[in-house]
Amino acid sequence: MYYLSTRGGIQPVRFKDAVMMGLADDGGLLLPEFIPAVSPEELESWRSLSYPELAFAIISRFVDDIPAADLKELINRSYATFSHPEVTPVVRHDGVYILELFHGVTLAFKDVALQFLGNLFEYILKERNERLTIVGATSGDTGSAAIHGVRGKAGISIFILHPHGKTSPVQALQMTSVLDENVHNIAVDGTFDDCQDIVKALMGDLQFKQQYSLGAVNSINWARVLAQVVYYVYAWLRVARQGEKVVFSVPTGNFGDIFAGFVAWQMGLPIARLLLATNENNILTRCVQNGDYSVGEVVQTLSPSMDIQVASNFERYLYYLFNRNAGRVRAAFTQLKAEGRITFSDAELQQLQQVFSSASVDRTQTLETIKAFKQETGYLLDPHTAVGVRAGRELITDGTPVICLATAHPAKFGEAVHEATGETVPVPPAIARLEGLPTRCTRMLADLEQVRQFVIARAGI
Repeated sequence: MYYLSTRGGIQPVRFKDAVMMGLADDGGLLLPEFIPAVSPEELESWRSLSYPELAFAIISRFVDDIPAADLKELINRSYATFSHPEVTPVVRHDGVYILELFHGVTLAFKDVALQFLGNLFEYILKERNERLTIVGATSGDTGSAAIHGVRGKAGISIFILHPHGKTSPVQALQMTSVLDENVHNIAVDGTFDDCQDIVKALMGDLQFKQQYSLGAVNSINWARVLAQVVYYVYAWLRVARQGEKVVFSVPTGNFGDIFAGFVAWQMGLPIARLLLATNENNILTRCVQNGDYSVGEVVQTLSPSMDIQVASNFERYLYYLFNRNAGRVRAAFTQLKAEGRITFSDAELQQLQQVFSSASVDRTQTLETIKAFKQETGYLLDPHTAVGVRAGRELITDGTPVICLATAHPAKFGEAVHEATGETVPVPPAIARLEGLPTRCTRMLADLEQVRQFVIARAGI
């Protein structure tokens, strides 16, 4: 299996090289040369598999340069850290299926991919006798999951940029209380998009990228998306009858999680529709509803992991929407840089709307959903998951099973849950032990050169 860039400017690379490259050297995102198909019969044969077994069955179709025994060991080690035996269990409440993705070490869905990616990095670096400097941006959950995925690992230094004061207190503590020598937190005076722009600029400087062996943990890294494909299949196997189509409702800001669902659909998973649920930062909703992909100001909300305007992974979907025309992708992002928007033909918008539906859920609706769901079912939703539940209930009324992705434990956003319900969320041990821990973090301006010099001084290369 080879990997190509959405912008068509690199020679095809194998999986391990794609993992280490992160962002393609031409500024595009990496994708497999084809998406392997799974027959209905094979899909049925997977019903008895455990989560790690299913992960191997799916991931191995995209990876042919790691021996099967080694890949199995990497997968098994990655999911042994989860607190639930099913890794990503599905529960049903009030007619809605909730796919719980928060049983990892940082209580967020990012753990599913980043525990695997951390082990993958370590495996490849040891094999090649190399070092890696990870530079990533986070709106909350990616940073802590990435840090916990690589903390203390030999040959890796990690630099995580987050917008100062714009993550939840728990998210900030999960990052800044990790004092391992290879972990560096940077609080940027700006937005997540500012952080992401700095990371992309560093990754796009090929001389700097090569000199300091930069790698990516954001969902621009293909391995992140690949690991997330697994739980779509796992959920379908636990909810649907043979051949039955379901709807997935996905709270998303950066389009990575829902793109994993698109890959699962392309593989042959019976999906009727993907629901793209946004908060007030609704560039993706505007795009799906009327083709308006124009950048606005980032609004701070109750669901900070979705407080994003420029959705990096949307480029991967556009590659397919534009019939794998890399020139059309390049033109779209040239237009975005120059005009702050991407325009679509009527035919392209129609095709987009055949795959996705979308709704934007505001603060009041989020709080109402958390409160009502708790009163009706006794189940607590975090604000991101509440956005997905609300969108699913609004958009799907024909009886098709709706699976809502629960992307974080409600205790990570206890203030929002308390505002909605008047109740204090029981604090799990993973959060309780953060109280009073010493922290380390460097605050700086949203300045590319300042961040670059910080990395140079501490990368250990």
